[in-house]
Amino acid sequence: MSDLHSLRQALIEAIPSDTSYSGRPPPLKYLYVPPAHLKALRPDCQLVVGTRGVGKSVWTAALGNVELRSVLGSSILQLDQTEIRIGFAEQSKISDYPDADSFTDIMKSGADAYTIWRAVVGRWIATLINQPIPTKNWRQTIDWVQKEPENLARLMERASQYLVAQNRYGLILFDALDRLSADWQDLDRIVRGLLRVALWLKPYPRLSAKIFLREDQLQRTVTNFPDASKLLATKAELTWVRHDLHGLLWQYLLNAPGGHGEILREIYASTLGNPPIGATDRRLSSDEVKRETAAQRALFEALAGPWMGRDRRRGVPYVWTVSHLADGQGQTSPRSFLAAIRQAAEDSLDRYPEHQYALHYESIKRGVQKASEIRVNELAEDYSWVPIVLQPLSGLTVPVAFDTILERWNERFPNGPSDLLSGDRLPPQHIERGWSGVREDLLRLGIFEERRDGRIDMPDLYRVGFGLGRRGGVKPRSRK
Repeated sequence: MSDLHSLRQALIEAIPSDTSYSGRPPPLKYLYVPPAHLKALRPDCQLVVGTRGVGKSVWTAALGNVELRSVLGSSILQLDQTEIRIGFAEQSKISDYPDADSFTDIMKSGADAYTIWRAVVGRWIATLINQPIPTKNWRQTIDWVQKEPENLARLMERASQYLVAQNRYGLILFDALDRLSADWQDLDRIVRGLLRVALWLKPYPRLSAKIFLREDQLQRTVTNFPDASKLLATKAELTWVRHDLHGLLWQYLLNAPGGHGEILREIYASTLGNPPIGATDRRLSSDEVKRETAAQRALFEALAGPWMGRDRRRGVPYVWTVSHLADGQGQTSPRSFLAAIRQAAEDSLDRYPEHQYALHYESIKRGVQKASEIRVNELAEDYSWVPIVLQPLSGLTVPVAFDTILERWNERFPNGPSDLLSGDRLPPQHIERGWSGVREDLLRLGIFEERRDGRIDMPDLYRVGFGLGRRGGVKPRSRK
């Protein structure tokens, strides 16, 4: 029992309580690249799309970090020859790009997004080749771009020639664009202008942009300009399948601090017959642990056992955990998965000290509850209207007829969807269509699922956090 206590404590210490990193690069020891993400990280991929929590900001920060980029460069062609600049991100850096308030003010003064983004690129290029341009403030740089297009073109040509001579490449990254406006039409103009800038860079083979977008941003009319198909052809999607998540888990476990790491590495070695590879500052699992293999399954079974109950009828923890953390599009975020495992270890330590495995199956269910709460809070950061519109549905059992949902909405919001407007964040995309438009947006975001008979269902990831029930499903956490 003391060994199990130590193992549970090791699991808790191995997984940080917050793995979002808030726009900062992850520690080197936790850097993990799913095979499906390699295309997205290549310099020639200009458009990267993904939902909340799949790694857009993490990869932006990692590519912008010299140490992490050198590690990534060993497996991604040209990356170790690339000069990288961040052109917009969650972390403010006013000398490199305008913040949200400055951007809005500049647009109100009459400058279009295409010009503003070219000014951002212009400052980067001027720094790259050490050539001065007006940079007293952003209005001055933007005015120079507008009034001196020939000098801007010469600047770009010199940079391209410089990079050819140095056998180097230049890449500028853009992320967190939703922070720039609370109005969809304005945001469309901002994103469209940036995509046009990425196309503007095309004639310079050594220069390119990489733009990280949410799926709902790309689903709009931001690509309705000539030759946008050239950008769409490079698009990569950030997704995490089950074996990617388990591979990431062991990246964290193998690099746990101190004696906790020794315990988890011993579990790894005794289960597979081989120790992890790599240096002490970044241990790595074998390739077979990064794929859906018997070895990967065996490792999780060593922690959680073979069943989600007393026998096979309740499912397999290796499969069950990921599937119950998926959204309506079938996607599970790494943040949700890691949070669920950490909570399961804490719960097992507290409630089931004599259980034969480190993770009790009931604790895994409570881990899903915790992950759901975290996901709901994350969702509120990007879509502030979602918690508002789902709160009246608390207590319903899904699947449920949409008419029942509509009744609750009409009762709570007598003025219709206009009651959802917050003023400081983006509203539902299709709010002008009334409640049917809100329903469409919830389906697109993977929060609602539609059954064949038309009833509305919700994946456990959101259902539990928003307090809805399902017969035989994971119960929402009780609220006192």
